[in-house]
Amino acid sequence: MSDDARVLWITGGGTGMGRAAARTAAAAGWRVAVSGRRREALDAVVAEVRSDGGDAIALPVDVTDRRALAAAHTELVDRRGRIDGLVLAAGLNDPARRWADQDLARFTQIVDTNLTAVVAAVDLALPELRWAAGVVVVVSSYSGWQFSPGAGVAYSASKTALGSIVRTLNDQEAEHGVRACHLCPGDVDSDFLAMRPVVPDADARAVMLTPEDVAAAVQFVLDAPGHVRVDELVISPVSQR
Repeated sequence: MSDDARVLWITGGGTGMGRAAARTAAAAGWRVAVSGRRREALDAVVAEVRSDGGDAIALPVDVTDRRALAAAHTELVDRRGRIDGLVLAAGLNDPARRWADQDLARFTQIVDTNLTAVVAAVDLALPELRWAAGVVVVVSSYSGWQFSPGAGVAYSASKTALGSIVRTLNDQEAEHGVRACHLCPGDVDSDFLAMRPVVPDADARAVMLTPEDVAAAVQFVLDAPGHVRVDELVISPVSQR
């Protein structure tokens, strides 16, 4: 693979939608860097990508650790020389989702993961994205597009705010060719379902989106020509109500 191939940094890249996006992007010729908290999960994704003939590296990091996130960005630029795209898929929720049972410390942690860390990653990569006229895919949620009562106070607030983050980025960075997408998937059969108050059973999971469905949507945005911006993309299973 050529050293001038496009470079994609994926947060939340060790499992679920991030993992699927890494494999799909690598198959399309991107050099991918996957970040997340668990080294063993990232190494497994890297091994999968490489076994398929792609290029991948692991950059373990907790996205809420600003210093560690900055160090991961520096390492990526040192090793790959550029960043052409971001897929920001790290996310968090909690089974306690109502005003009556939420914990403020947990609320802050969810917002920090889902919202503030997205801004921090874009801030770090913006010089490279401007140089490359790059693309950002913010993996949000159906509840970031339409109010979903069961999603929780912190999760709904953080995901809804991502829409404004993306619109602001598009408005202010269009002159540099930077494009961002607010991607809002509905129910996805992934490990994230373990964070629900009641974990869906096999029958419920069978009619949900798969991580690969979401990865295909991510790739659609990444593959769009430089003059095309996908401001917002909502995908959901037919069964979703």
